[in-house]
Amino acid sequence: MRYELFYWPSIQGRGEFVRLALEEAGAAYTDVARGSAGMAKMMSLLDSTKVEYPPFAPPFLKAGKLLIAQTANILLYLGARHRLAPASEAGRLWAHQLQLTIADFVQEVHDTHHPIASSLYYDDQKPEAKRRAADFLENRVPKYLGYFERVLTRQRGGHLLGARLTYPDLSLFQIVAGMRYAFPNAMRRIERKHRRVVAVHDAVAARPRIAAYLRSDRRIPFNEDGIFRRYPELDE
Repeated sequence: MRYELFYWPSIQGRGEFVRLALEEAGAAYTDVARGSAGMAKMMSLLDSTKVEYPPFAPPFLKAGKLLIAQTANILLYLGARHRLAPASEAGRLWAHQLQLTIADFVQEVHDTHHPIASSLYYDDQKPEAKRRAADFLENRVPKYLGYFERVLTRQRGGHLLGARLTYPDLSLFQIVAGMRYAFPNAMRRIERKHRRVVAVHDAVAARPRIAAYLRSDRRIPFNEDGIFRRYPELDE
C-alpha cells in the first residue's frame, strides 16, 4: 500500500514525526502537498463534508480507505503495521503514552515563540516569548528530558522500550535535533545531564534509512516557520 501523507509543504512541523516513521519503515508514501496541486487536494479534504471521519488539521494520513489524523494516532497505526511498536497491547499503549508526552513537549516548544496567540506574529509577542522561553529552558526542558532519561535508565538496550527501536525513539531524535536548532546554547548545557537521550538521537541518526533520509531533499530544513525556530534572543 502506498500511503499519502498530508502536511504543510515547507515545514517539518508535526508531520516530520510521521515522515521519520515512514522512512524508517521503508514504506512507500507520497508527501502530497509538496507535489503539483497537492495543497489544493489537502485543503479539499479538510473542507470536505463527505469525509466520514474528518481531520481537524494536518498532519493526516490516507491508508487505503482510512483517513487518520493526529500525529500520535497516525504513529499508533503505523507502529503496529511496520514493526515500530511492541506486539503486546501493554507495550503498544506504553509507546503511545510516550508519544503523547512528546506531543506535550512539542506544544510547549511552539509556545516559546507564540505564547499569547498563534494568530499573532512573533514580533507582536516578543517580550512574552522571552519570558516564556526562559522558563521553558530552565524548568520544562529538564523536566521532559529528565523523564525520558529515567525511562532509558530503566531499560536495557538503549531504546525507550528496550532493545528494539520503536517510533517514540524516532520522535525523541526529532526533539533533540529540533532543540539543537532552536536553542543551541541551552542544549549544550542541558545535554550534559541527559546522555542517554542524546545517545538515542545519535543511534537513530546512524540508522541507514534515516541517515539516507537526512541527506536527501525529502528532509525539509529547519526554518523559522516551523515549530522549532532559532531566535537568538530566546536562547540566552
